[in-house]
Amino acid sequence: LFLPALYSNYFYFSYTHMEFFIGEATEAHLKYVQEICDSYIESAKQRGTGIAERKPEYVHKKMLEGKAVIALKGDKFAGFTYIETWSHGEYVAHSGLIVNPEYRNVGLAKRIKDVVFAISRKRYPKAKIFGITTSLAVMKLNTDLGYEPVTFSELTQDEEFWNGCKACKNVDILVRNEHKMCLCTGLMFDPVEHSKLNAPKKKFDFKSKVKAVERLFRIKKTLFINKVKDPKQ
Repeated sequence: LFLPALYSNYFYFSYTHMEFFIGEATEAHLKYVQEICDSYIESAKQRGTGIAERKPEYVHKKMLEGKAVIALKGDKFAGFTYIETWSHGEYVAHSGLIVNPEYRNVGLAKRIKDVVFAISRKRYPKAKIFGITTSLAVMKLNTDLGYEPVTFSELTQDEEFWNGCKACKNVDILVRNEHKMCLCTGLMFDPVEHSKLNAPKKKFDFKSKVKAVERLFRIKKTLFINKVKDPKQ
């Protein structure tokens, strides 16, 4: 975790000849809203695994609420994510992590995750922080922060959270399984479990589990997408 984020609302991250600003989005960053939303749509097309579309009005709202983190290279959009709270603050989710393709593979996504995680821990110290994703890269970032795989039943049951999946092309899979399973994998950071015995909980060893996670994802795709549906069902 990049600790300076705990004490400041912004910091600078350098990679070779590039320097990025990463911090809380404000009214001054509203000009990037449409570009951010367009990036979500393009990412969904490229990945082909389903990603919920974000409306400009929603991203706009998150910025004004101080619940968004943006990364810039100079005045050019480089990355974005935002904070959501559920079940009266019992659960916190970081959603919509996106990095401009021009600035991928330089460690920027990790720095954005470090910042939004640190801000969330500072503002909501008792909240369980969770996320659902099909991205192995995001799973790696989350497990590095102390998240562990969980079943969907351990996540918030707030209907508003699951409504956010309606724009995903795989939402029919989620609905058919009564919100108990989808192509996404659930991960969670539980501050109570993490602090037991006054020592950090041993991190889930994602690196050793990558092949197993990939196999599980392939099985899910076979069951939910590739399988020919029996007309009698």
